[in-house]
Amino acid sequence: MKITKYHAKYFAYELTRQLPSNDIGKLTASLQDAQVDLNPHQVEAALFAFKSPLSNGAILADEVGLGKTIEAGIILSQQWAERKRKLLIISPSNLRKQWNQELADKFFLPSTILETKSFNQELKNGNLNPFNQNDLIVICSFQFAKAKASYLEHTNWDLVIIDEAHRLRNVYKTSNVIGNAIKNALLPRKKVLLTATPLQNSILELYGLVSIIDEYIFGDLKSFKSQYSHQLEEHDYLELRNRLQPVCKRTLRRQVLEYISYTNRRAIREEFIPLPQEQQLYDWVSEYLQRPQLYALPNGQRQLMTLILRKLLASSTYAIHGTFDTLIKRLELVLQKQNNDLIEEIDEDFESLDEIQDEWLNDDDLVVEEAILSEADIEAIKNEIQDLKKFRELAKIINVNSKAEQLFKALDKAFEQLKKLGAKEKALIFTESKRTQDYLLSILEARGYKGKVILFNGSNNDPKSNEIYRNWLNTHKGTDKITGSATADKRAAIVEYFKDEATIMIATEAASEGVNLQFCSLVVNYDMPWNPQRIEQRIGRCHRYGQKFDVVVVNFVNIKNDADIRVYQLLEEKFQLFNGVFGASDEVLGAIGNGIDFEKRIAQIYNECRNEAEIKKAFDALQEELKPAITAKIQNVRSTLLENFDEAVRERLRVDFEKSKAYLNTFEQKLWRTTKFFLEDYATFHDDNYSFSLVNSPFPEDNIHAGPYMILRPEKGKKKSDIYIPDDTNIYRIGHKLAQKILKSCKEEATPVAEIVFDYTNTPTQITLLEKYIGQSGWLQVQHLAISSFEHEDYILLACFTDEGEQIDQETAQRLFSLYATVNHNIAKPTDVAMKANEMIEHLKHELVHENANRNRDFFDVEMDKLDQWADDMKIGLEREIKDLDAEIKLRKAEAKKLLDLNAKVKAQRHIKELEKKRSEKREALFSAQDDIDEKKEDLLSNIEKMLNQKIKQEELFTIKWAIV
Repeated sequence: MKITKYHAKYFAYELTRQLPSNDIGKLTASLQDAQVDLNPHQVEAALFAFKSPLSNGAILADEVGLGKTIEAGIILSQQWAERKRKLLIISPSNLRKQWNQELADKFFLPSTILETKSFNQELKNGNLNPFNQNDLIVICSFQFAKAKASYLEHTNWDLVIIDEAHRLRNVYKTSNVIGNAIKNALLPRKKVLLTATPLQNSILELYGLVSIIDEYIFGDLKSFKSQYSHQLEEHDYLELRNRLQPVCKRTLRRQVLEYISYTNRRAIREEFIPLPQEQQLYDWVSEYLQRPQLYALPNGQRQLMTLILRKLLASSTYAIHGTFDTLIKRLELVLQKQNNDLIEEIDEDFESLDEIQDEWLNDDDLVVEEAILSEADIEAIKNEIQDLKKFRELAKIINVNSKAEQLFKALDKAFEQLKKLGAKEKALIFTESKRTQDYLLSILEARGYKGKVILFNGSNNDPKSNEIYRNWLNTHKGTDKITGSATADKRAAIVEYFKDEATIMIATEAASEGVNLQFCSLVVNYDMPWNPQRIEQRIGRCHRYGQKFDVVVVNFVNIKNDADIRVYQLLEEKFQLFNGVFGASDEVLGAIGNGIDFEKRIAQIYNECRNEAEIKKAFDALQEELKPAITAKIQNVRSTLLENFDEAVRERLRVDFEKSKAYLNTFEQKLWRTTKFFLEDYATFHDDNYSFSLVNSPFPEDNIHAGPYMILRPEKGKKKSDIYIPDDTNIYRIGHKLAQKILKSCKEEATPVAEIVFDYTNTPTQITLLEKYIGQSGWLQVQHLAISSFEHEDYILLACFTDEGEQIDQETAQRLFSLYATVNHNIAKPTDVAMKANEMIEHLKHELVHENANRNRDFFDVEMDKLDQWADDMKIGLEREIKDLDAEIKLRKAEAKKLLDLNAKVKAQRHIKELEKKRSEKREALFSAQDDIDEKKEDLLSNIEKMLNQKIKQEELFTIKWAIV
């Protein structure tokens, strides 16, 4: 038994229809399309962002670890499905690749990273605005968005996602150049801000973030300060909370523990003592880097290059040896009056340099001016070359590194911990240098790990990686796993090899971005970054949602180096990076705002302090600064304003979650049944695991894989991540090219009036609603209704009745398509049947149009209330200023009367006149503000009038004579 082409057509329209913003089923297609497990708070957050077509966006402020990226991915998927594809993500530069990879892996969404090189290439290719991309989500950094603000402004974005948005929370200050540039460029666009710390130090930060979304939620800064910056009473908080609720949503980790289980971090501190020659090299290079004049480092780049040299020195003698070569060559070229790009040379080894320089350097710093050298300069350069050669020779003869020797002991300890935990013996070792990476590979392979170690870096171009890549392409030939991007596919191949074959992956910072390594439970920080956010990012590759075991974190500490010890203490004790359930807290990482600033402070201490006492004093001062920046008062304010989660809300969330899962289950069933119907003569199907393979393609003109394909439909109580997916399997989903072609074809099927017999007896599902109609017959007409007003909405209307004239409601009529059926023959549609069906359809249509109008009215009321509140804010602020000026004028007049000296009286009256003039200007501003308000309201009314002109399109899909047996 099977379904008919009438079933398939009905399902195809149901699967592709667009639902209203407030419908719990709106995101079903996006959720089915995504390779992520469904969590209720994430669905709730995504729906929150969509809830009004007139809204300018939302702030999603869930605590760390709850998957704000997933929420944004669901939102982006929905936009994509609705063909709204002018989409932008602004993120910190070190998260760009992670976004790129997560969108591809979890949501099958294509994206491109725009930075200087790719931007300029687009210009060369004739694209006058490289932000205009066809069917690609654009990802860029904060700095790049600021630099290209004019291009951003002239792109008609459907939606902008701003990650780590707390970086812009001081946008209310004119000194915040990046924040204001981004805000002004994107003012009219819809935005979703992601931040775990929307309020850190001051309530004004909330004002700043909200103003990025919509300037009309609060008045101007003065009016906000006048209302909310003083000592607030309970009713003030409640009022402010009510005004924030439509735009800001926050979920706490403790509120979702029934859905998400978290594992712990366990720290191992591995201490080492440098050998005498290593210590000698360290002392020589430290003294060299503290010299007032260095010719090897361009002045504008000195601070950054000193940091990099210190990191390479701490990494290994092999790393710094190669860098000495680079510096010597640079100085020799300087003597020959030639320049070379030091940053480019060192970037070959220290891969994260290009990202760090984004935040450390200005464009001017990158320009190296040719200096006129005096005789003294030339002599000094020659001496500097000799010193560097001396350092290089010492580095060359050091064959054993004490830290590397300690690595073997650390691995033994850590693997023992993993064994106790029941986790796989896998280790992710991070180094900041490619030369150190090669060195560690050689010593690990020489001492027991031959064939068990792989490398991961920015190029992944070593012989072993290329071999892994070739084998991977062979294994996955003809599947969707191959994206066509050599870079992305090679990364995927190496990660897969690490998961299935290797024991150890030695990685540069390239692996801290955009890869999911939750199958590994051991992170080794062989080299320790000074940026806490970068460390958190590293550990987050393994300690993430979906990790089944506690994660062991190994850190190396040079106990002969006072500064190294103090840095480790700060990272461990102040930032809480290495122990506990969640790692670094929102408060701590949010307090530093930008890890680069912290990194600069550490670099400054290393450069300026020359003995133990100076180091102690500098670190004590820094530790004092890092005392919890968030006071108990601010914590209480944040809790009051943003954390509303009573039992009623929890219960509603649980109910909505169950509804979402039910929608998804039905949705997947319809997709499966439609696909089986259409591919009956083209594919072999396996109902037990919802998989199939194409024997031949129904669309030979398209490049469609033969399969196998699988719908990820988890069994009850399980998640998508629990499903075993064979390596050669394509994930079949609504957004897949094959599914889209099938649904389009089913919609276009010819479905003349026919008699259809529904077989209740042989359908395995029991449907109580239909039992009373067994043995009866009647008529069913199906129509597609599209309403376009504030947003586009699709409805499938069913007019169903028995031969005796009994009307059957929509829900029951829909259940007919759950039954197997056969088409008997084509018949004519009687006139009375057509009239009755049309009458029923018109009634249903009237109800939906009325419901649409009521929903639009509510959206309109919210917008008008917002504008009225904004008008009140502006009025309150200005009136308060006028009142203050009145009081001051009155006081000055009284004082002027008491003056005896005529000159003093004249000066006093002049000052009074200036105050009166200022008061007049404020009064004019009050009227002007009212005009602005009226103009804004007029704009809104004009837009709404256009939208209110409902465009209604109606189309009959088919009419059938039905019978149930």
